Amino acid sequence: MKQSVGKKPLIYPMPVLMIATYNDDGTVDLMNAAWGSVADYEKIAISLAEEHLTYKNILRNKAFTVAIGIKEYVKECDYVGIVSGNQIKDKFEKSGLHASKSNVVNAPIIDEFPLVIECTLSRVTEEGLVIGDIVDTKVDDSIIKDGKIDLSKFHPITYDTTNHTYVSLGEVIGKAFHDGLSIKNKCKRK
Repeated sequence: MKQSVGKKPLIYPMPVLMIATYNDDGTVDLMNAAWGSVADYEKIAISLAEEHLTYKNILRNKAFTVAIGIKEYVKECDYVGIVSGNQIKDKFEKSGLHASKSNVVNAPIIDEFPLVIECTLSRVTEEGLVIGDIVDTKVDDSIIKDGKIDLSKFHPITYDTTNHTYVSLGEVIGKAFHDGLSIKNKCKRK
């Protein structure tokens, strides 16, 4: 039996998205945004409140990067999520993380995160969703095997909204576009 837990957006897993921008003085801003997703093959959608410094930076710079938080840097990911750049001007520096300038958008790439998506601002919806056009995606060689991302080397974290915890992705349990073929083939025989 299922029980009601109320009107909650419990979609699992929730990616830990690390949104990086430049402040008006050229310093790096980084925030942890739990409310975001791919919108299609060429777009990302992120829900950001207008009062976030990152939101203001995106509107001004028309660009941002999105990295995926990893278990090796869970403390840093959490820190930039609980501290506001509006109050702590050097929060990125205090995080201990490092950044490089993107060669395709006016936004920083956080060096420690092995997967980064570089975006330009497409639009902001009436509901406040920031829609970014994906310009390029960069993946560090350290997590690539045979030309593909190797999840045994890349450890993305997710946010559990119910328990307020971070969870690392686990074992491979199946093969997409393959495991369901036995059911499909069985149905064809009938």
